[in-house]
Amino acid sequence: MWAEEMVAGRPAWRHVASGVVFREVPGGTFRMGLSEAELEAVRAIERAGGVEDTIESFLAGAGDAQPVREVRVEPFLIARHPLTVAQVRHWLPDYEDDYADADSTVARLEDDLDDLLEALPFRLPSEAEWEYAARAGTTTLTFRGDGKPGEVDLLDDFADEQRTAATENAFGLAAIGSASEVCADAWIPGFAGAPADARPRPGDSPRTVRGGAADLYPWQGCDEWLLLLSAVRYEHTQFTAVRPVANR
Repeated sequence: MWAEEMVAGRPAWRHVASGVVFREVPGGTFRMGLSEAELEAVRAIERAGGVEDTIESFLAGAGDAQPVREVRVEPFLIARHPLTVAQVRHWLPDYEDDYADADSTVARLEDDLDDLLEALPFRLPSEAEWEYAARAGTTTLTFRGDGKPGEVDLLDDFADEQRTAATENAFGLAAIGSASEVCADAWIPGFAGAPADARPRPGDSPRTVRGGAADLYPWQGCDEWLLLLSAVRYEHTQFTAVRPVANR
């Protein structure tokens, strides 16, 4: 089922049947959520003239990713990047994607999402697992630091291996924050009462989504870069990408 190999100079595990490449994320603890230091970093970008439109709505919604708390995460495997159209078709041969024009492009699922999740031999990441993997040991706005991320950080098509490798974080994960990636947790505003481990929070509401900056490309100057931030979260409403998780 699995083949261990080197991908972009790092160990990886390929799911042989589908070709999906997974990275192993080590266990550990981290501070999950949007910290006051990160909020100050966003305000600093605004003061420096780096905000095109307004960040008022972002700041008003900061409580949805607070309070910051320490979370314990067990080791897990997560896909190097969101599933592509070709990879989704391994499980859903009749899958069609109105948003992608190449097999190597991220699949954005709407009505097919539940069918894919039922067919996958994997699971969705919890929010804690996703953010832990995205941060890759950092405490800054993105894994690159507190500077304003730009369109160079976006990646939607993984045909170019050199370009894909250039977007990897310290855990070897590519395109973090680019696509709207669905998590296992139900949408619950804020982290009050959330568990101290990486279990997903259940509920009847739509799932939580992370990332999504590339889904708004070409950027129209509405501060879409905020969707690249590690702590940003919102309620699932439309098409989403899937970055599956497996336990070793």
